[in-house]
Amino acid sequence: MAAASQPQMGGVPVLILKEGTTRKTGKEAMHLNIMIAKAIAEAVKTTLGPKGMDKMLIDSLGDITVSNDGATILDEMDVQHPIAKLMVEISKAQDDEVGDGTTTTVVLAGELLREAEKLLEKNIHPTVIISGYKKALEKAKEVLKSRAIKVDLKDDETLKKVAMTAMRGKAVAAVRDYLADIAVNAVRQIVEERDGKLVADIDHIQLIKKKGGSIRDTQLIYGVVIDKEVVHPGMPKRVENAKIALIDAPLEIEKTEIDAEIRISSPEQMEAFLKEEEEMLREMVEKIKEAGANVVFCQKGIDDMAQYFLAKAGILAVRRVKKSDMEKLARATGATIVTKIEDLSPKVLGSAKLVEERKVADEKMVFVEGCPNPKAVSILIRGGFEKAVDEAERSLVDALSVVADVFEDPYILPGGGAPEAEVAKELREFAPQVGGREQLAIEAFANAVEVIPRTLAENSGLDPIDIMAELRAAHEKDDGWKYGINVFTGKVEDMLALGVVEPLVVKEQALKSATEAAALILRVDDVIAASKLESKEEKGGKKEEEEKESEFD
Repeated sequence: MAAASQPQMGGVPVLILKEGTTRKTGKEAMHLNIMIAKAIAEAVKTTLGPKGMDKMLIDSLGDITVSNDGATILDEMDVQHPIAKLMVEISKAQDDEVGDGTTTTVVLAGELLREAEKLLEKNIHPTVIISGYKKALEKAKEVLKSRAIKVDLKDDETLKKVAMTAMRGKAVAAVRDYLADIAVNAVRQIVEERDGKLVADIDHIQLIKKKGGSIRDTQLIYGVVIDKEVVHPGMPKRVENAKIALIDAPLEIEKTEIDAEIRISSPEQMEAFLKEEEEMLREMVEKIKEAGANVVFCQKGIDDMAQYFLAKAGILAVRRVKKSDMEKLARATGATIVTKIEDLSPKVLGSAKLVEERKVADEKMVFVEGCPNPKAVSILIRGGFEKAVDEAERSLVDALSVVADVFEDPYILPGGGAPEAEVAKELREFAPQVGGREQLAIEAFANAVEVIPRTLAENSGLDPIDIMAELRAAHEKDDGWKYGINVFTGKVEDMLALGVVEPLVVKEQALKSATEAAALILRVDDVIAASKLESKEEKGGKKEEEEKESEFD
């Protein structure tokens, strides 16, 4: 505990904080916080761009994750320091909000703090830096909006380019053309209009991973895949022109809530009792038959006797289906989930061209395909081994997210560091108009956003100084805003012509999240950390020692 944080009264120190508490104040606290944020940014920096490297993360149980997805890396890193946790949070926020640009956000936040540190050394107050950063952010958003290109949502080719850009640096880059097609078709299928706005909720796209085959065996299913098997061997394994009943009730004789005792004194009574149970189950199955259903998905259990009657009636049944899968089935088939068997009628049934049990990678699954205009679809992801399937899933989620972003906000920007270079150029022209000390903060913001094209160049083995000089020169031209770095040729080229495009909303969100995180960290000038709680074992050990000592007193 630092003596500086203990006020003195007549030469006697007064303890305000608990024993074991550590405290860092002023510039020391700021520099430490900035150092930690920069360290986190450096950790993910090398993964940025098409030529970015992957990270291998091993958790406490020995499970391995190989990825270059910023959010995944930070999530798996299990960081301890609160500032490091804050950096993880901004990557999660970016991921939840727009689904892509997580690495960009963290690298930007780290660079904004690096630039702020230089200004702090010149005795510029943190609130002045934050105010300048906020003004720079507003101007940057204006610049991005003015350069954004409106997308025709019927233009599949542009949507595919957006999806392919998101997957360019991933392990699946070789088959990104094929996966981009799947992503665009899947999102287009689940888009719906609400209050005059298009909404694309990718939660309605079910992703099922099964190792085996290659990534090219990944397929889009216009319907839902249920990771369960048909409950009874006597049931049909394939039903065409299916009429589907979704039941959220057990097809069993329910046990009473209270303990009840039935006294049976003769075999006849026992037989009558069992017959009555059988009759009740038969009636349940009769009701399903009368409604016209030939496929049943049940969220609860199905009794053995009920299974037998269903099989006899030629009805395919699956039990204990997850709630989320039931909801997807309802959206895909048009069925209504019923909670009482009495409510079953032809009106509440859904339809599909085919319901079939198939074996995929040693596991049986039920495919519900050919649904009329399904509002929920499935993607069955395949790959040679488990880690490849996991990375394919992460890449597909990024692709689906950016396509959904464009449906909801149909504007795109060129990629390859072009928007950042344009923002930096415009901010340098804008800074003198603001004047004062805030001008320095705005210029610092301009330098910070250039970290993205600079990192793209570094990660591709190019000379960042030469490339940045070339990029700045290109952006001075009238149509220069389209120019970014082609990491494959090492030249500054027109990104729109190359088909490297990103959603406007991803760039905006990255700038917003990074600026907010930098502002939050710069405001902190005092870090008071309580002493760690002792574990029970430690406490137990101490008690035993004290008892031993008292024995010898």
